[in-house]
Formats: sequence, C-alpha cells, structure tokens
Amino acid sequence: MRVLLLYPRFPKSFWSFEKTLALVDCQALLPPLGLITVAAIFPQEWDYQLVDRNIEEVTDEQWEWAELVVLSGMIVQKDDLLAGIKEAKVRGKAVAVGGPYATSLPDEVEEADYLILDEGEITVPLFLEALARGETQGKFRSEEKADVTQTPVPRYDLLKLDAYDNMSVQFSRGCPFQCEFCDIIVLYGRKPRTKSPQQLIAELEYIYNLGWQKGVFIVDDNFIGNKRNVKLLLKELKVWMEEKNYPFTFDTEASVDLAKDPELLELMVDSGFKKVFLGIETPDESSLALTQKFQNTRNPLTDSVDTITKAGLQVMAGFIIGFDGEKAGAGDRIVRFVEQTGIPMAMFSMLQALPNTALWHRLEKEGRLLNQEGNINQTTLINFVPTRPIEEIAREYVDSFWRLYDPEVYLDRVFNYFMKLGIPRYYRKRRMDSKSIVALLTICWRQGVVRSTRWKFWYNLSQVVKRSPRLLTSYFIVCSYLEHFTEYRQIVRDKINAQLAAHIATSKEKEEVSKITVNNKVA
Repeated sequence: MRVLLLYPRFPKSFWSFEKTLALVDCQALLPPLGLITVAAIFPQEWDYQLVDRNIEEVTDEQWEWAELVVLSGMIVQKDDLLAGIKEAKVRGKAVAVGGPYATSLPDEVEEADYLILDEGEITVPLFLEALARGETQGKFRSEEKADVTQTPVPRYDLLKLDAYDNMSVQFSRGCPFQCEFCDIIVLYGRKPRTKSPQQLIAELEYIYNLGWQKGVFIVDDNFIGNKRNVKLLLKELKVWMEEKNYPFTFDTEASVDLAKDPELLELMVDSGFKKVFLGIETPDESSLALTQKFQNTRNPLTDSVDTITKAGLQVMAGFIIGFDGEKAGAGDRIVRFVEQTGIPMAMFSMLQALPNTALWHRLEKEGRLLNQEGNINQTTLINFVPTRPIEEIAREYVDSFWRLYDPEVYLDRVFNYFMKLGIPRYYRKRRMDSKSIVALLTICWRQGVVRSTRWKFWYNLSQVVKRSPRLLTSYFIVCSYLEHFTEYRQIVRDKINAQLAAHIATSKEKEEVSKITVNNKVA
C-alpha cells in the first residue's frame, strides 16, 4: 500500500511565528507528531510519503503515486483539512482522516471514506481489519483509552528535519483537572497515562541519531499530570542528557501547581528544560472558580510564576477573556498581571466553547451557542452569547492585545523578566552557524537601528551582557519573537474588528426585523 500522509496548513496564529522562523530559515515550528505516530502503527511494509502543507505543496506525482491519503489535524486546521479531503476525492483516492478535529466533529469530515477517530493505537487496527475484509468505508471509534506504553517510536525519518525549529515528542496523555472549557479531558480523559522512561528516551535517542541537536517540545497538555511518573522519567533523562552533553533543550506545558513542587522544578531544570507554558487564564479568582480551574486559586498566581522563573524556567502563559460573570476591565487586569510578572509570551484569546466540552454542553442547554464558521484561534470572535456585551469584550481584547505587544513595552518586559530569570545550571556553549549569525544581525538592525526601539534595545542588551551573559542566547530568541508579534497584533485587530462590525450589523438587522414584525402584529 502506498500511503500519502497529508498534514493541513495552519492559518496565521499566535504560534505560527512566520517572521521569526524566517530569520533562521525554518518553515514551521513543529512537525506533525500525530501523523508520524500513525505511520509507525500502520504496517511497516507499506510505503509512505509525508507532505506537511506548512512547508511544501503536494505534487502531481505524489497524488498519482498514492493509493491511500491519510489526513489529521486540529480544529484550527479545518479549512485546509477539508480542502485536502475534497482534492483527494476529486483525484479518485481513498481517504482516511483522524485526529482531534475529526474526533470532535466527525459529521464535518464525512466526505472521507474512513474515519479513524479517538486514539489511533486502538482504532487503527480496527481500520486495518476492515481494509483486509475489502471494506471501502467505515467509522472506527472506541471509548477505551490506549495503553501508551505500547505506542511505537514515531517515524521521525519521514520528516524533512531542516524545515522545523523544534522537534515533538509525547510522554503522557490526559489531565487530572476538570477545567470547564478544556477539550483535552474530553479527548484523552482525566487519568494521565504515561510512556515508560526507557520508551521516551528511545525516541530521543532516535532523533539524536538522525542528527537533531536543537529544541524538543514535549507536547503533553499537562506534563506533570502524573508527578510520580514524571519524576521517574526526569531522573533517567538527566543521566541521558549528561551522557550526551545536553544535545537538546526541552519546552513543555504544565499546570501552575508545578510551583509547589521544588523537587520537580529542580529535576526539570537539571534535565535541560528551558520553557514551560502555563494555563493561567485570568487573575480573576471568581472566573477561575466558575470555570472549575481550582488549581489556579490555591496559591497567589504571581508567586507561582516568580517561583518557576527564579528556578530557571521561562514561563509562557495563556490568558482568556469572556468568562461568565466577568466584570468590565478584565483585559486591563490581564495586562497588569502580565506586566507585574514580566511574562514575555502571553497568549491571549477570547473564550471559545470547544465541541463536547462541559462549557459547550452547558451553553447549548442554555441556548447560548452561536453558529460560527471558520477556525477557532486568537483572531476569532467569541462563539457564544456572553454575560456582558460582546462588543465590550472584543474591544477590551483588541486593546489589551495591542498594548501587550507594543514593541517598546514588549522589549522592556523581556528585559525585566530576564533580570529575574534563574541562570541555567548546566550550559552547553554552542557554535553559532551562519543562519544564527544572520538572524542575530537582522534583529540588531531592525530593533536596534531602524525602529524607535533602538535606544531601549541597546541599553537592555548591554545590561544582559553585563549581568547575565549565559542567558544571552535565550534573550535574543525571545526578542526575535517581536518580529512575529508586531505583525500579528495588527492581524488580531483587523480580524476581530471586522467580525465585530459584521456581528453588530447582523444584530441591528435582526432588531429591525423584530420591530417590523411587532408593528405588523399591532396593526
């Protein structure tokens, strides 16, 4: 069987970083881990080609070669995923689709011949059995959760490694918490399941042997969901990293309660972890309690961020506006929190009701869900009727996003943050290649010469060199993100304002129709 693995294109988003990636001649932040994992579960005697549409187009020769086209993606990739299904069908190819989007909204991908939903370790064998029986279509589901200790090493050899800025690995699935708006617990459950330490290290060994010597993102939605198993992993990972002379730096996602576990923090830093993404959501405790994010209410959030920062982990964080019962000024409160903690990368979006979450079901029951087409990301208007005016929320959001990524404000925040960031305990001095040198000179030229940030840029840089020289490389990387955010904040403003204007116009039209109907009844 000749299988074409097709990964849909992402729209521009907070995480797309096109302008920043271009500085180091990369085309995408992360590879399609789901598809290369599926390729490892499929029969290994089959032939595979992988096309990541974020880095290249599918050629006519590849379409002609393929006997089966397999697509997977997230909701944010839905437009290109649906287009890929349509193109494959036009070309007369059998199509199989899976992943988070298809699993959440299977009715939207029914044009595909095979729907391989839920977790592939369980449903791919069901699909293969149906294929062996000669079945030309089918939907394969299972409420059972996979034993990830049986997951094979993903087919990293199918990737064009030079195209990516980071490599992806997965240690666990699931999260023990119950945040109302989160679809992770819907997709993967509340009992975190982990691979064995030996299993994950085998994956790292594989990409190391392929020549990878850069960042690795552990894509778990809550890396520390099973703290016992994570600590067992880190103790072995620390030894492996030391033996290999620290070939990677690690980034991941975790819950805020990481700050309460000094041993875990120390193990992460000792193992080469550099950044951690925290779902802070909002500094408003009433909103956190309402959305059942109780783990964020047990300790002051500012203290938690400072504890993690001083341990030597750079904090990235997610923030949301639009919770039920939220008081006016939520955007300002988020901006103040970000400035107080100094978090450089603050992902900010309006609350979205994701399919099949507790929030989705509650709003559906209350008749508050809105029909909304398109992607769900930071440029998407809230998709339900909120408890305060949608115009107020949208304008607060746009204003706050604009202020957070004002170039001078951003550079100041980065500088202040790095002045309190813990120094890495283990440091491998890496030789700069030509791409890194060009990127460095480009940043210095744009931010230190061309733009109004020039004086601030050089002063801040001189202080980092003087006070924390071992953080200099990381500092430049975070400064480089400004190349993306300068453009992206304008995209956020334009798209949200356009959607808001359309929403207001539609509301006025409905109001006029309602008035006419009432007047006609009176007459």
